[in-house]
Amino acid sequence: MQADLLDGMSAMTAEQWDALACPGPGRPVDPFTTYRFLSALDRSGSTGKGTGWLPRPLILRDTDPVAALPLYVKSHSQGEYIFDHGWAEALERAGGRYYPKLQAAVPFTPASGRRFLGDPALRETLLEAAVGLTDQNNLSSLHITFCTQEEAEALAGQHGLLHRVTQQFHWENRGYAGFDDFLADLSSRKRKMIRKERETARASGLEISALTGAQIEPNHWDAFWQFYQDTGSRKWGTPYLTRGFFDEIQASMRDDVLLVLAFREETPVAGALNFIGRDTLFGRYWGCIEDHPCLHFELCYYQAIDWAILHGLLRVEAGAQGEHKLARGYLPMPVHSLHYIADPAFRGAVARYLVEERRAVEGEIEVLTSYGPFRHVASED
Repeated sequence: MQADLLDGMSAMTAEQWDALACPGPGRPVDPFTTYRFLSALDRSGSTGKGTGWLPRPLILRDTDPVAALPLYVKSHSQGEYIFDHGWAEALERAGGRYYPKLQAAVPFTPASGRRFLGDPALRETLLEAAVGLTDQNNLSSLHITFCTQEEAEALAGQHGLLHRVTQQFHWENRGYAGFDDFLADLSSRKRKMIRKERETARASGLEISALTGAQIEPNHWDAFWQFYQDTGSRKWGTPYLTRGFFDEIQASMRDDVLLVLAFREETPVAGALNFIGRDTLFGRYWGCIEDHPCLHFELCYYQAIDWAILHGLLRVEAGAQGEHKLARGYLPMPVHSLHYIADPAFRGAVARYLVEERRAVEGEIEVLTSYGPFRHVASED
């Protein structure tokens, strides 16, 4: 068994990588670890030299590749959504150096999925190789973010890995036949609120279309690029993705994309970008060039629920943060990550912090769930 650190996704073929990331027929569980998504980031310049995300996929070979870890050398903590800025500041105040670090992740994508690709029996070997790279290169840490709960629980404690639990808001399909069935599951007050928001979003005369596959045209990405730049400049300062990324996914991932656009006559004025998994719709980006009350809720949340129900998907993951999602049917769910801290003393400090953080997150999930919008068995409100 040989471990290789590759110089980007182009060092493997799509067939080799996808045999590990999404084996078998049908749509992959999630599109983000596919070759087409990760290589689109590389080819478009969204990742690579100068971005702070240097792709270095870690491969195990037994003649052919048998396992892989989507690994990046990071020079900052931006675009990760599992926040460790406080850890970096603490180590540097103590005279240490936090960057560069290693990150096993999908860049700019707060969606949980497998990080240890290929034969599950080789996860420990992959982990040992990644930890070895961290130590041999005198790096501060290795972070495996948005891994599955099963991966986190199986590997926590090995090589000193720390298990972190944070949260997101997800919508769950309880076997609804349509949006009205979902509304019937809510308290009357929340049901009326959502109906009012949907009416308000459409009151300005906009036409809303949910597009996928061949329905998406190149000019739609021209419009969405404007939306993405506006949102990105307000939230992050500089948008993470380049314009070329959207051309890449137009060429290779149209069938994996749901693009919800609001049109004034034939001109798109707002949009939400989603990616389609086997049983989950992943909401990613939203933006607009016209402000309309409740349009964000309609395009990002209600259109996604509509589409998920229509196509028999089990859930909608609406991305990072946002307690406002709770009133709209999205409940808090735990999110898992694993962290290797090379310095034993610093590792101990982080471990103590994570114990307290996990207790707080679990308590918050319990409280927020109790305040969810769904009807109680005893009464409607």
